[in-house]
Amino acid sequence: MMQPAHTTRSSNAAAIGVALALALTCHLVLEAVDVKVEHDKTFNFKTVRTWAWNTPAPGDVRMARTQQDDPEAMKARLEPVLMDAVTAEMTRLGLQPATSAPDVTVRYFVLLTTGTSAQTLGQFLPATTSWGLPPFAPATQSLQVMNTGSLVLDLSANGVVIWRGVAQAQIKPGLEDKKREAIVREAIRDLLRRYPR
Repeated sequence: MMQPAHTTRSSNAAAIGVALALALTCHLVLEAVDVKVEHDKTFNFKTVRTWAWNTPAPGDVRMARTQQDDPEAMKARLEPVLMDAVTAEMTRLGLQPATSAPDVTVRYFVLLTTGTSAQTLGQFLPATTSWGLPPFAPATQSLQVMNTGSLVLDLSANGVVIWRGVAQAQIKPGLEDKKREAIVREAIRDLLRRYPR
């Protein structure tokens, strides 16, 4: 049975609206992650064929937010997601896991801390006006306190770091595990996209 044309059009418009909303939401989440990568320009990355996690531990979690911080509990939550995401991206790069003598080893660091950002009235004006007096007394106009997280990925060859990627983002308290996992996976994807080939 055929649907009226106006019903089909409104269904299509609703579907397009939902798709655009999802795309904008994903875009906003991805923009929140700042990614930086550096590598040894003298190293020939084309020779790298195999990789393995650092031993005895693949990585470490450091926290400096409150006295109640539990880095081990956070590591137990994050490490499986991190390791799975890195493994998927290394496979996408065409690198094979090695059981012994890998070309590169991978190690991660997760750093969770609290930061502040403040602006004062007149902060962006010259110290004095042409008649030598400040236009007004400085006073805090904006104060922001946020939880920030950094993910560092190191690739090493023969004990020397040859590639380092850092992804940094603000973390909202009480963020759902699925959203946190999605942000971590996207950060790793963005970092390893910048692996030199």
